[in-house]
Amino acid sequence: MMSSAPARLPAWLALSGAVLVGVLTAVQARVNGQLGLRIGDGLTAAAISFGSGLLLLLVLSVALPAGRRGVARLIEGVRARTIPWWMLAGGLAGALTVATQGIAVAVIGVSLFTVGVVAGQTLCGLVLDRVGYGPAGVVAVTMPRVAGGALALLAVVVSLQGGVLDEVPWWMLLMPFLAGIGIAWQQATNGRLRQRVGTPLTATFVNFAGGTLVLVLAAVVHGAATAPTLTVPTEPWLYLGGVLGVIYIFLSAALVVHTGVLLLGLGAVAGQLIAAFLLDLLWPAAAGAGVVLGIVTVLIALCSVVVATAPRSWRPRRRPGRGGAAQG
Repeated sequence: MMSSAPARLPAWLALSGAVLVGVLTAVQARVNGQLGLRIGDGLTAAAISFGSGLLLLLVLSVALPAGRRGVARLIEGVRARTIPWWMLAGGLAGALTVATQGIAVAVIGVSLFTVGVVAGQTLCGLVLDRVGYGPAGVVAVTMPRVAGGALALLAVVVSLQGGVLDEVPWWMLLMPFLAGIGIAWQQATNGRLRQRVGTPLTATFVNFAGGTLVLVLAAVVHGAATAPTLTVPTEPWLYLGGVLGVIYIFLSAALVVHTGVLLLGLGAVAGQLIAAFLLDLLWPAAAGAGVVLGIVTVLIALCSVVVATAPRSWRPRRRPGRGGAAQG
């Protein structure tokens, strides 16, 4: 069996990386949302975003020795069936997330998108850690972790006050919740694949390959059914969503073995909410929770991370007799 056991990162460094993942996710959401608005079709924007990320990863996988080794291990693992098919399916969750960004963010704003993701990611992260799905093995669901998850959900409730639910369709709020569930599962799945192939680069490449295929097919079917009028924006920054996705998915695959699924999610939540609040403050969307509610939401979410990372509450408990290596 092929696996890699990296040296454990200090807790503060792992958590800082998780916060950075959240910041990049929020910025990507705004970029992809604006691209979808300007193009006139959210699915086409999502396909462009994922496709550009896939091209970047293809170049890196060919150019870097670690990328070539990772691809060789991937092929060997698939042939030997030591890498099961579900480890290759993380791109489905990524496709849902990017599609949600392209369809909904320009309308509901980054903050509302983020709090929906928070709810799904927190609940799913608790479950995945409890059953030991992530590469860190079974992570104890202690009272500080449960309290941190509850505070994250409270942040969601607070952000939806002030008549927000009356301003946007219900399905635009449900999509980020489902995306959050997918993100937690994606982080755990990519982390386990990273163990098998020895590098986050190859795990990220697999994620983008699957996601791009799904999104291109969805965009083609949607275009054939609706015949949307598409435009081609010329601003270069609108096409950076794929690059941002490469960075934060790479970081997620590398960090989840050090943090567990829930802590990675909560750190990302803090980064997402802070960045989302600033983005919506500087660049308001059609619907939003307002400045005061936004500040309260961010403070509650930050408290959730502080509580969940109480001393010794987040260290993973390894599966007995497996030395921490994830099994397929």
